[in-house]
Amino acid sequence: MKRVFLALLMGLTLATVGATASAQDMTFGEDGDVTAEPAADGAATPPADGAAAPADSGDVIGDLASQNTDTSAQTQDSAPRITEASEEIYAVQQIYALRNGRVELSPYWSTTVNDQYVSHPAVGLGLNYWWTNVLAVGLNFNWYGGLENESDLNFHVRRSTRLAVPITEYQLGANLNFTYVPLYGKFSMFNDYIFQWDAYIVGGVGLMRTRPVAVVDPEIRTHERPEFNYQFRVAFNVGIGIRVFLTRWLAFFGELRDYAYLERLESTDVALGEARQDPSTWLASSPSLTNNVTAQLGLTVFFPFTFEYRLPR
Repeated sequence: MKRVFLALLMGLTLATVGATASAQDMTFGEDGDVTAEPAADGAATPPADGAAAPADSGDVIGDLASQNTDTSAQTQDSAPRITEASEEIYAVQQIYALRNGRVELSPYWSTTVNDQYVSHPAVGLGLNYWWTNVLAVGLNFNWYGGLENESDLNFHVRRSTRLAVPITEYQLGANLNFTYVPLYGKFSMFNDYIFQWDAYIVGGVGLMRTRPVAVVDPEIRTHERPEFNYQFRVAFNVGIGIRVFLTRWLAFFGELRDYAYLERLESTDVALGEARQDPSTWLASSPSLTNNVTAQLGLTVFFPFTFEYRLPR
């Protein structure tokens, strides 16, 4: 009896263990079908080293980690590779034309803009040396002789009313100048061309050779008299200008400059009798400040034509 009971108990135990093992090896599909997964010697086969677990292994965390790893690998493979560029890139654009150490030669034409009675056109030539990129020292020369002319307004008013405005005549002028460039930049024209420009301030001191013109009493006060001959005057000048570069060595410029000096003008009073012949009455008792404001237009040529940038290491 005991033997029969033990045999039944062992059979029941073995049946229970087998059923449990079979339940662990079964998976449930989407349609509710039950599928048994065979395994050697009744045990599940573990995945090989480095291999991902099967998608339907029942390990939810492992499945998610495997999917993230595959997605990251695909993203890295599809992303463009960034290669290192060896070209040097500068945040600030280099100046189009350097002036430092170069010589500037500037022929130009000028005309008076503030004298409605007589015009003083001139041909001129400027020469500058730039010891820095924004500072220059130089000379300019103006020739007025034979180019001046009196306005028709002044002539007809004097002839009809016997009233005259004292005028002067220039022969030449020469000046020592200093130039400073505080502004420079570029602008676009017609959406096709880009021009570089700079604005400058100029000033200096020099000499002008001038004379008063006898218009009040020209019958007595003739130009042959020394009082109406050409004489040198100390003159100061100041002006502003703008330069537009056509190339790195050729530029067009416009300038507005005032040449100021003291002039002994003709006296507007005519003495009577013998005093009319007295030269001391022909000129004004004190000199007058004369301003010759001129507009100058010309070209600028820089020598040498080329230059080299010296960049910090």
